[in-house]
Amino acid sequence: MPVAIVTGAGTGVGQAAAEALLGVGYQVALAGRRIEPLEQVAARWRERVLVQSTDVGDEVQVKALFEATIAQFGRLDLLFNNAGAGAPPVPLEDLPLTQWQAVVNTNLTGTFLCTREAFRVMKSQDPPGGRIINNGSISAHVPRPNSAPYTATKHAVTGLTRSTILDGRSVGITCGQIDIGNAETPMTQRMKKGVLQPDGSTKVEPVMDVRHVADAVLYMAGLSPDANVPFLTVMANGMPFIGRG
Repeated sequence: MPVAIVTGAGTGVGQAAAEALLGVGYQVALAGRRIEPLEQVAARWRERVLVQSTDVGDEVQVKALFEATIAQFGRLDLLFNNAGAGAPPVPLEDLPLTQWQAVVNTNLTGTFLCTREAFRVMKSQDPPGGRIINNGSISAHVPRPNSAPYTATKHAVTGLTRSTILDGRSVGITCGQIDIGNAETPMTQRMKKGVLQPDGSTKVEPVMDVRHVADAVLYMAGLSPDANVPFLTVMANGMPFIGRG
C-alpha cells in the first residue's frame, strides 16, 4: 500500500484529503499540532494510520514525524504540505512582528522543512522517488485586504514549488501545487457572513464542498511518475477572483 504524510490533517482540507487517501488504500501519517482532532480522524482506519503531534515549523518535530512514518510504514510515496496559519486582518502598519513570524514559520518554513525531509527519504528509498503536493491557496495569486503575511508566504510557496519541481527532476520526485479558493471548512465560515472586499464593502462569498479539494488531491496523487500537474486551481464558482469582483 502507498504511504502518505498529510500535515494539518485534523480539520478542514487536511482532514478531507487524508480521509480520501485512506479511502483509496493509502497508509497515512496524520500530522497536526492538536492530537485530539487527529485521533478522531484516525478512529476509522486505526491499522493504516499513524498519529503524530507536529508543529511543522519545528525542525526537531518534523524530523520525528518522518522518522516515525518510516519506522511504521517503511517508505513515503506522497507528502501533502497542507498545514497553514493566518494572522488577524489588521492594517499592515499595526501587524506585530510576532504574528508575521508565526505565519512565516508555519506556511513557508514548515513547508520547506517537510519538503527537505521528504527529499531525504524519497531519494534514499527503494525504489526511489515520490510526489509532493503543496497547498498554495488563491492567495498565491492575489491578496485579500489586510493579508500581507498569509499572501506573502503563499507567493513564496509558489517559488518553493517551482524549485522543488526542478530539484526533484533528476531523482524521481515530482511536485505540484493546489490553489484553493473558499472550500467550506471551519476557516471559511466567515465567508457566509460577509468579508471585506478591496473596494471597502463587505460581501458574502460563495463556498464549495471541501470534497472537491480532496478529489483534486487524489487526482494529483494518482498520476504516474511520468506525469505532473505543476499548478491546479479549484475554487468556489462565483467567488471574486476571476474578473473585477
